[in-house]
Amino acid sequence: MFQGFWPYLCVGIGGLLGSLCRYGLALLTQGYSFALPLGTLGANIAGCFVIGVVAQITAGTELMSPATRLFLATGFCGGFTTLSSLIYELAQMMKLGEWWYGLLYLNVTFIGAMAAYVLGTLAVKTVLKV
Repeated sequence: MFQGFWPYLCVGIGGLLGSLCRYGLALLTQGYSFALPLGTLGANIAGCFVIGVVAQITAGTELMSPATRLFLATGFCGGFTTLSSLIYELAQMMKLGEWWYGLLYLNVTFIGAMAAYVLGTLAVKTVLKV
């Protein structure tokens, strides 16, 4: 019975911690934004890096248990990264006519997230030589 509940617990605790970290990052970066929501941007890029690391470790080695993968990728990164917040913030920029900032934010988020994912996989390949 407990084993059947274990994956849900891993995802739930990871999601809780990821959400708390995202909120903390948003609070920390509030005063530094020049028009972009830096907390969400930073969370999405950092989270994609972590998912890249997890994906490479689980694809190339047996160093990470399924429970750890669920905790980190599905739970923590699922709670830490947030497409819904990105879309909401992007819609607000569009509503205010801030098209340039909106396009900048969208492009930096997706290009940065993809670059972070690739860097995460390359970091694991370099460190673990896989």
